[in-house]
Amino acid sequence: MTTPVPAEWSPHRAMWVGWPSHGELWEDNLEPAQAEVEALVRALTGPGRETVKLMGGKPEALDEARARFDGVANLEIVDGRFGDIWLRDTGPIFGAGSARAAAFRFNGWGGKYDLEHDDTVSTQIGQQSGTPLDRHDFILEGGALDHDGQGTILTTRQCLLNPNRNTGWTEAAAEQALTPSLGARKVLWLGDGLLNDHTDGHVDNLARFVAPGVVACPVAWGRGDPNDDVYAEVARALSEMTDAEGQPIRILPLPSPGFVGDEDEKPIPASHMNFLIANGAVIVPTYGDARAADLVCQGLKTVFPDREIIPLPSLAILSGGGSFHCISQQEPA
Repeated sequence: MTTPVPAEWSPHRAMWVGWPSHGELWEDNLEPAQAEVEALVRALTGPGRETVKLMGGKPEALDEARARFDGVANLEIVDGRFGDIWLRDTGPIFGAGSARAAAFRFNGWGGKYDLEHDDTVSTQIGQQSGTPLDRHDFILEGGALDHDGQGTILTTRQCLLNPNRNTGWTEAAAEQALTPSLGARKVLWLGDGLLNDHTDGHVDNLARFVAPGVVACPVAWGRGDPNDDVYAEVARALSEMTDAEGQPIRILPLPSPGFVGDEDEKPIPASHMNFLIANGAVIVPTYGDARAADLVCQGLKTVFPDREIIPLPSLAILSGGGSFHCISQQEPA
């Protein structure tokens, strides 16, 4: 892949989504997570939007999903296998026109979660979509990167240079790998991701391109935001960067969800940055603070005036470690 990965706001021919189907992982959150993903799928398949390919995860989930989505247009329920729903990380990254896709090794986010079938998701999606795969012999998750469509890639050192992924990687070594595999012309390096993020700081929870040269990033919201210092450092670093075209990076500041805790009141990595840019819409995860969510939606409307900005709850999905962007992967048109 010598041409850059298309930006997420470019037109899609389809959108893959993972269906929560493993009760042993989700426990009491299985049905709430299914309800949240159902709302996402129904928003994505609205008139003029996406053809959704919903991967079932295991055979016994298929009939239930078919019944649940009976009558929904533009939806294909795919008999695929995964360990869990995080297709952004386990699936391939599609190139221009989805003529080819890049597939990478996957090691359970640095060996944390070794789940059966996760290392075969790229192969399955390649086969199901009819897309030839270019395989690369290094470990990479799709959520670790964000793309502007012009060859600028945004990432974090905490994840990409973590020795639990590719031993001995430096910035130079990573860039040497990303140039031929994903058409990188310039890599922008941020530092740490969100506190307690088991992905080791995926950038799709931290900062996202919303237009060429424009990056959305959070600002602390409310009292006791556990990532206040992280957000400040991201804004500082971005303000000193230029993209592959040599243009200064402009920042779109958006409120964070503030403090979101688990049942033990330990901070969990809730992020509005895990929004999903779809044909005709932007789907924004929300976590219970309506005012923060509304301000995020207003901010995104300024850069996506022709798309509907749709806030949807994502607290149950978050219990598994991510949100809408993490469970999806687009096929560019």
